[in-house]
Amino acid sequence: MNAPVITLTTDFGLRDPYVGIMKGVILGISPDVKLVDLCHDIRPQAVRQGAFLIGVSFRFFPRETIHVVVIDPGVGTSRRALLLVTPEGRFLAPDNGTLSYVLHRYEGPSSPSEGLPSVCKAYALTDQRYWLHPVSSTFQGRDIFAPVAAHLSLGVPPEEFGPPIPSMVRIPLQLPRWVEGVLEGHIAHVDRFGNLVTDIPAAEIANARHVVVDVGPCHIDGLASAYAEAEGLLAIVGGLGYLEVSARDGSAAEQLGMGIGDTVRVSTRE
Repeated sequence: MNAPVITLTTDFGLRDPYVGIMKGVILGISPDVKLVDLCHDIRPQAVRQGAFLIGVSFRFFPRETIHVVVIDPGVGTSRRALLLVTPEGRFLAPDNGTLSYVLHRYEGPSSPSEGLPSVCKAYALTDQRYWLHPVSSTFQGRDIFAPVAAHLSLGVPPEEFGPPIPSMVRIPLQLPRWVEGVLEGHIAHVDRFGNLVTDIPAAEIANARHVVVDVGPCHIDGLASAYAEAEGLLAIVGGLGYLEVSARDGSAAEQLGMGIGDTVRVSTRE
């Protein structure tokens, strides 16, 4: 039997010991687990950015993977800690909308606006037998999410951690939409290279013979197939499978002065 995989996604950064401490807790309970640092450079308290990144990343992992996602501006309040079970992974996170893109993956056109997709189940983490004590009001990644992930990796059933819940907090997703023949999307992430990663999936423009991208004051005619193919600013389908605006040998974010939430418009010709 393969060792279970646990991924960690946080806004903690790596300058402080917080991520390392979470790993220590997990390994102290489940020493054979495989730990993967997915991302720790999410902007502090940026729930929407974290939601997008886990939403586009988890499908690349084995279906039994446990994903711990801690972007938690409400830590220490009455917000719930929860476990979400899906066909393609299990997720531990505060109930603050961090898993909105994950849930969206399992919703069809006729899915209800409230509640969970039919293939998903969620549980409130209320059984304190699986926590570290005393529980800090500021570091529940260590005291709740890390130990629960470790116990889950050892085979503890999801229902042991707390009661099922019928719904979860969602953030309104800024999904791309067609407006009078123009596809409007948003910048969802800025990576360390300064690439502006949009929420426009490649499938939306796959059948177009020609693409024109407007972002801020910039008008980009056509798609590049490689970063080194163009001079200056370019549009390209990046490794995450979404449209990006990039700058050859530079930072598109710096050149355009744009960031997460800003609008990108795409015109296509068949």
